[in-house]
Amino acid sequence: MKNPRLTCDTVWPQIASQWRKKQIPKGPTLKPMSRKLQSSCAVPAVRFRRNLLHWFDGHKRDLPWRKNPSPYHTWISEIMLQQTRVSAVLGYYERFMHRFPTVQKLAAARQSSVLAAWSGLGYYRRARMLHAAAKVVAYERSGRFPATAAEQRALPGIGPYTSAAIASIAFGEPVAAVDGNVERLLQRLFGKRINGGELWRVAQDLLSRTRPGDFNQAMMELGATLCLPRRPRCHLCPISSMCVTRGELGHARHPIRQSRRDIRYALDWRKESVFLVKRDKAAALMPGMWELPEMSANASGDPCLTIRHSITVTDYRVHVIRCELPAGAAGRWVQNSQITRLPLTGLTRKILRAAKVI
Repeated sequence: MKNPRLTCDTVWPQIASQWRKKQIPKGPTLKPMSRKLQSSCAVPAVRFRRNLLHWFDGHKRDLPWRKNPSPYHTWISEIMLQQTRVSAVLGYYERFMHRFPTVQKLAAARQSSVLAAWSGLGYYRRARMLHAAAKVVAYERSGRFPATAAEQRALPGIGPYTSAAIASIAFGEPVAAVDGNVERLLQRLFGKRINGGELWRVAQDLLSRTRPGDFNQAMMELGATLCLPRRPRCHLCPISSMCVTRGELGHARHPIRQSRRDIRYALDWRKESVFLVKRDKAAALMPGMWELPEMSANASGDPCLTIRHSITVTDYRVHVIRCELPAGAAGRWVQNSQITRLPLTGLTRKILRAAKVI
């Protein structure tokens, strides 16, 4: 007997229903650049594109997702790169693609397996939305990834930037992609604080229609390697002669002050097994992830190791206490060989590596 057709409503009803209740985000409506901005922006677009693309052709980094810019490879890399440095993504990307080489493999996997492969990259909602989107593509679209940025924004976890990046790189759609690097580059280029829709219009006006994917990657590459936040390397920049500021634009916002907090975790490690607990599925942060038992601030015991860990605006000093937990403690023993198959929190993975458990 053949299996009934799998649909979004039968395979993942909760995610699908919640997602469909939301209004699908629209991309920026790209109107012509305002006259006020045009009058103060004397950037020769043709020369700008030529210089930028010539530099990119000779200096682009050798990144694994660029070797095969298929929609699937591009999509995975762009989701991983959200709020994460390229250097941190490289190893994860290779391992993820080895484990889930196709969208069908990703869609068929258990969510816990996807989270385990993602563990350490942080922002785990990205992985959950990636898994949900894979199911839509594999089961409702017969494995065909949407070709346009507008269609891609109907998928869970894909917004204006990600859809523009995928559509331009994998499908050649002439749509500009604006991330933090591109925003900083354009503001320095024009010597103005450009924001919102105006920023996207400026990017679209400069975009190369013949090589939109390479142009978008070149803009992001330039922002990530030369047009740096603090010490821009203007002497190496291919567009420095067209740049108004040639360096810092000035600080419009005060840096967010990091708060500091001390936390303690118990490490009970016996006979090649470690005691772990699972976060509640309804938890606001990292639901369903596995971690070491957290101890109260006044718990006794000397730390066997202390590490630093940062999450958004909080710097943690993490004290790990080697101890035996009382009988009946909530949680379970996990063999060392099985630990990495669980979706661990990034902090737990860091602790277990520092303690040489994994």
